[in-house]
Amino acid sequence: MTASAEFTNETPLDIVLGAASARKVETAFGYSTVGQMLSHFPRRYMEIGELSKISELPVGEDVTIVAEVKSVNQRRMHSRSGFLLEVLVSDALGPEQSTLRMTFFNGYEAKRDLQVGSTAMFSGKVTLYRNHLELTHPEYSLLDAAEEADPRPIPIYPATAKFPNKKIREVMELVLAGIGTAGFPEFIPDPVLKSHRIPGRVVSYEHIHRPQTVTQGYAARKRFAFEEAFLLQLALAQRRAHRMKQPATSRSGTADGLLAAFDKTLPFTLTDGQLIAGREIADDLVRGHPMNRLLQGEVGSGKTLVALRAMLQVIDSGGQTALLAPTEVLAQQHYQSIKNHLGSLGTGGELGSDPRATRVDLLTGSAGAAERKRVLLGAASGETGILVGTHSLLSDMVRFVDLGLVVVDEQHRFGVEQRDALRSKADMPPYMLVMTATPIPRTVAMTVFGDLEVSLMRTLPPGRAPIATHIVPLQLPAMQQRLFARMAEETAKGHQVYVVCPRISEKAVEDDFLPMPIEPTPDTTASDGAAKPATMTVEKMLELLGSMEIFANTEIRALHGGMPSEEKADAMMAFDSGRASILVSTTVIEVGVDVHNATLMVIIDAENFGISQLHQLRGRIGRGGLPGTCLMTTWLDAEHPSVMRLKAVESTTDGFLLAESDLNERREGDILGASQSGSRSTLKVLRVMKDAKLIARAREAAESIVDGDDGLRTYPGLQAAVEEWVDEDMQAFLERG
Repeated sequence: MTASAEFTNETPLDIVLGAASARKVETAFGYSTVGQMLSHFPRRYMEIGELSKISELPVGEDVTIVAEVKSVNQRRMHSRSGFLLEVLVSDALGPEQSTLRMTFFNGYEAKRDLQVGSTAMFSGKVTLYRNHLELTHPEYSLLDAAEEADPRPIPIYPATAKFPNKKIREVMELVLAGIGTAGFPEFIPDPVLKSHRIPGRVVSYEHIHRPQTVTQGYAARKRFAFEEAFLLQLALAQRRAHRMKQPATSRSGTADGLLAAFDKTLPFTLTDGQLIAGREIADDLVRGHPMNRLLQGEVGSGKTLVALRAMLQVIDSGGQTALLAPTEVLAQQHYQSIKNHLGSLGTGGELGSDPRATRVDLLTGSAGAAERKRVLLGAASGETGILVGTHSLLSDMVRFVDLGLVVVDEQHRFGVEQRDALRSKADMPPYMLVMTATPIPRTVAMTVFGDLEVSLMRTLPPGRAPIATHIVPLQLPAMQQRLFARMAEETAKGHQVYVVCPRISEKAVEDDFLPMPIEPTPDTTASDGAAKPATMTVEKMLELLGSMEIFANTEIRALHGGMPSEEKADAMMAFDSGRASILVSTTVIEVGVDVHNATLMVIIDAENFGISQLHQLRGRIGRGGLPGTCLMTTWLDAEHPSVMRLKAVESTTDGFLLAESDLNERREGDILGASQSGSRSTLKVLRVMKDAKLIARAREAAESIVDGDDGLRTYPGLQAAVEEWVDEDMQAFLERG
């Protein structure tokens, strides 16, 4: 490549950096092209203007200091593999020689860089640990001398031990030297750039990696965040437009059919949320193009009943329906719940049944040959109106006469091909209703489910009892004793207790319904400095409870994904019927399980679970009018970051508030589903909570283009950018609905 030639997105890095350096970049980050390297954006910036003196550091705030390393100490961590690096620094610019401790967990890069006598700029949040101020895993940039701190902001990148920030900045200098508008043409239409005050593409690369001011750096970040939102919303808008052009059989129902008969049997009045969501779905079912609706709401808000009424409307119109659930436990619960709701109206084909009644069947992997044959014949003949099942519904053996509605529960647990397999069983595109038991903030729904209409249910049915939530610090022996006494008190009253553990055993991890991915916690010592015990498992909890005198006459059962199907069904039936008083399980009971006599939820080592998952587990109790109590146990210190998460759950039962807290805490790639398959994060810069207004503007701009006379064809460069951006990972993400 000549000196005058410009790089493009696809220019190999070895041309820019040389083969040896390019290999190091690819090993560290997986990048092989200039475009990939340029998209490695800074997480934040450090600047000389925000320097603080160690003697004046405020607890709980983000600060930046220039300091000299005085001592470095390495020690092994008690309760996990790896080491703790403690670096003591003194103020290099202030008049006082105040000191501050820095803590790095498995700090290989810091161990190499921070030698005694070296000077660096450090940035992080000030915390108080055992009455001493410290910075935990701060960002840092080595300086030749304190006085040589660059007045320009220093970009801080995601880095590795072998490829630290200093090397990344050196690479960026070489890459930026060869980019221009010829190699990186602008694809966002000029009217959109101007109306939203978005800087150009090449200028934004320069400003995000080499800003003159922090404001300039974050203005460039805004451009790339808008770019991601804009491309995403264009792809979603195209999907919506395509769906609107597809035909679907109208399912208007009948005035005196199964739905009307069912509504007359209800012993309660539907909530406002159920009525509104029901009307929205009913209207969709008559429009003549495929419905794609997300039904979400608070835990226990009655989503299944709303879905059932939609099924009955389709059945009244001559169609069949299918409900797909991710686990046998949840499928069994849905099947039993629907049968209980319908009563005699769900006994179609049986002697003496109501002429309007439909047949409800269940198909799971554990079904015997005779039962499977009976269920398959019912669906293929059209006699079965509602077929509930797990992945078994996706089998080629499952046929329908007229599949009109597909309901997918916990839809994020199914892949694109799986949902398409069920859709393909209909001659005409079926209506699709996806349900989630996890409340989703509006901006997430608009981003992740942008091509779905959303029905929202916040109100709970009458009779839902209040749930008290408490954190139980197990490092206090009295609390351990009180925990088991509390369980015994509930069982003595004739009530039932859930005990949820993070793992089945020391060697096995729950296969279906893993706990949320939680970032490693830096310190797992108890408040007295003692090592935290190993995580409690289902096996160990069963053994412990079985050895305690207070549970000598109590039937205790286990439930987890590693059990054979018959054993799972038997355990759930024992608990559901009241024979078993305590159910020790993994998170297979997180959604759908509805035992009205259960009043106590004990979550062991609760720091292993995410906020939304804790809220879901809590929602399993208090469902039968009896007050519920949720106890979240932990061995961690009260000020530990993971305990802060538990305090959020303890403070409110509003699932939507908790969902926002969950989103703010976790990586958004996880929220958006990339981690479901272990792939990279779907979005690089866009943050769906922080950038809510920007997403809304991008959606408006995208819709105005797609709804135009020629749609995206008006802007060939933009169309090419959308097609390039929607790779396999993104296509899977877009197909979530």
